[in-house]
Amino acid sequence: MSETREPPGPDDAHVRPSGVGDTTVEALGALTEALEKVERARGQLYGFHQLTGGADLTLDRAVELLRMGGHPEHADLVEREILGRNVVPDCWTFQLVEAYDDTYYRPFVEVEKKVRQELVGGRRHLFEAEMKEARRTHGHPEHTARP
Repeated sequence: MSETREPPGPDDAHVRPSGVGDTTVEALGALTEALEKVERARGQLYGFHQLTGGADLTLDRAVELLRMGGHPEHADLVEREILGRNVVPDCWTFQLVEAYDDTYYRPFVEVEKKVRQELVGGRRHLFEAEMKEARRTHGHPEHTARP
């Protein structure tokens, strides 16, 4: 029976370049973690956008039913005061999404990438890769270093 050998550790894309210190790897890990939180916030913003837009479209049915139920003054009130209303002064949700993307999200992504490129040749998740290597049980089939 032949012995299978486990690859020696993380692939080259997940090994810190020579001369890069622990503090730099930790800083990049924190920068990436912050970006991951921004990604989640962006997802929440898109959820807000879709839910608010869906609510606005549902108002059409509410207005129709109020009219059918003999409440034209209430239908007019909903239609005039709420239907199509800005969610913040001068903006619908799509404008908030666009402003967030242009003003905060895209610059954040670009800066995070630039910092990684300049400090570690663009390598991603070095902090996590090193944590995985330190925490895994070498030789265990469910604790392999690589996919």
